[in-house]
Amino acid sequence: MKEGRIVQAIQYTVLALGAILVLIPMYLTVNLSFKTQMESAQSFFAPPSGLFLGNFAAVMKGKFWIHMGNSVMITLVSMLFIMILVPMVSFAISRNFKRGYFKFVFYFILSGIFVPFQVIMLPVLKHMSSMHLLNQMGLIIMYVALSFTQGIFLSVGFLKNIPLELDEASTIDGCGIVQTFVRIIYPLMLPIIVTIVTLNSLWIWNDFQLPLILLNRSPNYWTLPLFIYNFKTDYGFDYNVAFAGFLITMLPIIVLYGFMQRYLISGLTEGALK
Repeated sequence: MKEGRIVQAIQYTVLALGAILVLIPMYLTVNLSFKTQMESAQSFFAPPSGLFLGNFAAVMKGKFWIHMGNSVMITLVSMLFIMILVPMVSFAISRNFKRGYFKFVFYFILSGIFVPFQVIMLPVLKHMSSMHLLNQMGLIIMYVALSFTQGIFLSVGFLKNIPLELDEASTIDGCGIVQTFVRIIYPLMLPIIVTIVTLNSLWIWNDFQLPLILLNRSPNYWTLPLFIYNFKTDYGFDYNVAFAGFLITMLPIIVLYGFMQRYLISGLTEGALK
């Protein structure tokens, strides 16, 4: 009994420390976003005396909305292709897993999890440059391709729990493979699809490396992470304006994660264990 309480106390202590590590940066981001430079110089950690919105106005000047539009477009288009292609490929693999070719394809795609991005970074740059894809379309193609490893792993695991009798019943009713997938299998996959969408949206929206490699030809192609990274060039060292930019950038994805959190946890559990 006493040992159980000690373990529980340690668990709560670790959770509390983790919460503090997350909440302190969040507090500083919100705090500095609504402060003037004079207030920050007087007291860095004290709450603001009022809601100063000048930092947000400074962020939104110039090309901010262009970069916001780039991030929204790239994220939405990438997610559209991921929502279509990953379930289709996963369905084909899961229903033909006993065949050697499909099993090989599955493990070949899965092996990408063990390859660090730094290993393929230079070859990706070389090949995308040779195909004239150092632009937003090339970035979308890379996001879709790189999403396959995790997405197919989770989706195939999820599909293994959907009985083959459903496929056979739909065939008896006159449905082809496409109709079976669209009308029966895809709706049943919605929990894992929502999970894949949430995980990849977080990654694509916040990604810095791929946009830095593929979108460095023109500032007009930049996404929000690149825009935030170049704050020091446009705004000097105005930390209040920079933190206002951080807050604006975080808000859309925080809202999305808040709505999708419960589906994310259930989908990850079902896709990884079934």
